[in-house]
Order: sequence, then structure tokens, then C-alpha cells
Amino acid sequence: KVLSVIMTGAMVAGLAGTVTVHAEEQKTYNIGICQLVQHEALDAATQGFEDAVKEGLGEENVTFDEQNAQGDSATCSTIINNFVSSNVDLILANATTALQCSAAATSTIPILGTSVTDYATALEIDDWTGSTGRNISGTSDLAPLDEQEAMIKELFPDVKTVGILYCSAEPNSKYQATQIEAALDADGIAYKEYTASDSNDITSVVQTAVSEVDVIYIPTDNTMASSIETVKNVVVPAGIPVFAGEKGICAAGVAALSISYYNLGYQTGEMAYKILKEGADPGTMAIETDKTPTKLYNKENCDTLGIKIPEGYTEINDAK
Repeated sequence: KVLSVIMTGAMVAGLAGTVTVHAEEQKTYNIGICQLVQHEALDAATQGFEDAVKEGLGEENVTFDEQNAQGDSATCSTIINNFVSSNVDLILANATTALQCSAAATSTIPILGTSVTDYATALEIDDWTGSTGRNISGTSDLAPLDEQEAMIKELFPDVKTVGILYCSAEPNSKYQATQIEAALDADGIAYKEYTASDSNDITSVVQTAVSEVDVIYIPTDNTMASSIETVKNVVVPAGIPVFAGEKGICAAGVAALSISYYNLGYQTGEMAYKILKEGADPGTMAIETDKTPTKLYNKENCDTLGIKIPEGYTEINDAK
């Protein structure tokens, strides 16, 4: 009888263990995605993230609550707070404002940023070491700024004044402007800043810029990206070439040193897998970047403005 009881207990324990393992394998992960605004670059990052997560976790084991803030920071906060209330397993913050709202809303739920230029600036971290030390990690969309400035010189060797155009409400755009200005200073090239507070100011600001500069540089700026046709409608008729910080903005430009936002989102999805399945600590995970930015050119705008592109550039419509 004693042996029978022992064997029965062992069988029950084994079955319990089997049930526990099976339940763990079938866990459904709930991920909240807050995208600041809809435009080509951020859309591609979100798609890349979802593809990588579904590939890693299994499509049947993950649900996405994908929300778009339509460029409004208050809406962004509301979306993130709803994610926190729902106790999602992880938050994807697509763009800087989404990251900042997420950081303010929770210190426990893992947060991954993407399409964020500089995490130290966005999170106000002074002693930056490459990781946040918090519940946050992610990917940066920053293409090397010194290489961007070198491309401006390569394409426009006689440039006298560069106009730097961005939205004053985006701190990462200001960061890029500062870095480009330092590189221009080193080469003795003059520059002027032109900032719009929101999309309503863009036309008038760009009209001023085209009357005062030879070339315009636009960093990876969400406000400019979402209103790029407005920019194009001013710069192209004025005959002013635009150098862009990424592919989408190059719709109004002649060239860009651009990363792949899809690849960036995919890398972020791989980081999500490490956090959710392997128990990785986001606070110690280094911020990642796309290691292979591509020199792109916009053939339509180059032909219109009579600009010849040297070897080593990929036509924007052929870029992945």
C-alpha cells in the first residue's frame, strides 16, 4: 500500500509538471505598439518588428495591440497608459515621443524603442554608457552624421550655406542638427537653422529657407516626414536641393544616407524575443543600430534640378 501511494504521488507530480510545461509553451504574449504618426519609415519599422516577433514566438502565440497617435503627444500618453492598465507583456514605442511617454508611464513593463535617434537625449541620461539601466532598450535610427555631412560636400562641393530644417518639438532632430553643424563648422561651411513648431508652419518656414540657402538638410524628423509633400511643393519649384536623413524624406530631396527601417524594426523584434522568451534584462541590453546605411538618390528630383550623381549611390526606388 505504501509503495502504491508513493507511485501514485509520483505520477500526479509528473502529470502536474507536464501540464505546467504545456501551459508555458502555449502562453500568449500581449504586446502594445504605440506608433507616433503614420509615415513610410515608421510603418516599415512596425512591420519589421511584428514579423520578427511572430517568427520568434510563433504567430499563434502573440497578439499585437497596434495604436497610432497621429502625431499627438497627449494621445500617445493615453495609448501607453491603456497598455499599462492592460498589463501588456511588452511595449514597442515607435519614435521618440512614444518612448518618452512609455518611460513616464511604467518602470516595470519592458519597453523597446525604435525609430529613436538618441536615447540619452530622449531619456535625459547624462552618464550614457550604451544601455539605459532601466526597463528600456531598443534600436536607434541614426545614420552616421559625419558621413551625412561628407555626402553633402561630395554632391555640392561649392555649397556656401546649408539650411537645416526640422521640427522644434522633436529633441532628436535638434540633436542631429547640432552634430551636423559641428561637422559643417569644421569644414568652414555656413549654415542657418529653420524650425517649424508643427506641420502648420512648414510651408512658410520652407519658403523662407529656399530664399536664403543653397542646400537644405532635413534630419530624421517625424513631422517633416509626415508632411514631405508640402516640403517638396516648395523646394523643387525653387530649385533648392534637399539632402535627407532617411529614405522617406528623400521624396523631396536629391540624396540621403538612409538606414532600412524595416531591418531596424526586425532587430527590435529579435530583442523582444530575447526579453520575453530568454529573460533578457532590457536595462543591460545595448542600444542597436542598422550597421549598413545606404547612399540613395532620387532620380526624378535629380533630373529636374540637373544634378549628376556619382558612382556608389542606389536609386531610391531600387532600395529595399
